[in-house]
Amino acid sequence: MAALQEDFTLSNGLQMPKIGFGTWQITDALEAYGATSAALAHGYRQIDTARVYGNEDSVGRALRDSGLPRSEVFVTSKLPAEIKDPDEALASFETTMAAIGLDYLDCYLIHAPWPWHDIGRDCSAGNKAVWEVLETIYRSGRAKSIGVSNFNAADLRVIIDGCSTRPMVNQIRYFIGHTQEDVVQFCRREGIQVTAYSPLATGKILRHPDLRAVAERYGKSVAQLCIRYVLQKDVGPLPKSTHEQRIRENADVDFEITSADMALLDGLSDTDKVR
Repeated sequence: MAALQEDFTLSNGLQMPKIGFGTWQITDALEAYGATSAALAHGYRQIDTARVYGNEDSVGRALRDSGLPRSEVFVTSKLPAEIKDPDEALASFETTMAAIGLDYLDCYLIHAPWPWHDIGRDCSAGNKAVWEVLETIYRSGRAKSIGVSNFNAADLRVIIDGCSTRPMVNQIRYFIGHTQEDVVQFCRREGIQVTAYSPLATGKILRHPDLRAVAERYGKSVAQLCIRYVLQKDVGPLPKSTHEQRIRENADVDFEITSADMALLDGLSDTDKVR
């Protein structure tokens, strides 16, 4: 599965595997440990977690128990979205590091520009303040890269203007039919790598009849088609599963979607609303 060996080069020169394993919604400790262990065993070398997921300890333990050198696995975690105070941000980072049990993270992100209970609130001042904390963490070497998640172009501009270290990653909700092209194009212009959480639209997309028809032409599953599509858009997919067979299949994406089929897929919308 060659796709697992492919990397993006971040703006600071750091190599980040193109395919990562997502752990959002895997809250049970044993399940998170088992899924992360399976992903590592099947060749995934990027693991994505967050403090709010409640599984940083399981992810860290799975990595330590894997026997893999720390340098071979790219680990991302995130500052909770509601934290916009610098002292709280630094304390939260220390809580993450104690839970995950690693000497450093490969990437640390601000989880969202606003609290989840108040989506859209203007937190520009708070985001600037906590970004300075991330810059300090980055300079210390305890995070090899830093970035954001769920930020649109205006949110990113607040960070970029006046910062000393620019964001290297923006992790957004991204899948066929929901590609946030304005955000992606802004990130490309600014040298920010986009990664995709929920590339399978939390499973809803898998029942879409048009996607099923396209996937069948390649002898692939809808999930494999969705992940390959994201890769061909130069975005890094973070598929999640707790089933070992699906974890393996989600990385078996060494095929090419034709330009005609990419155009067809580009034209779809509301793919996450299939009943």
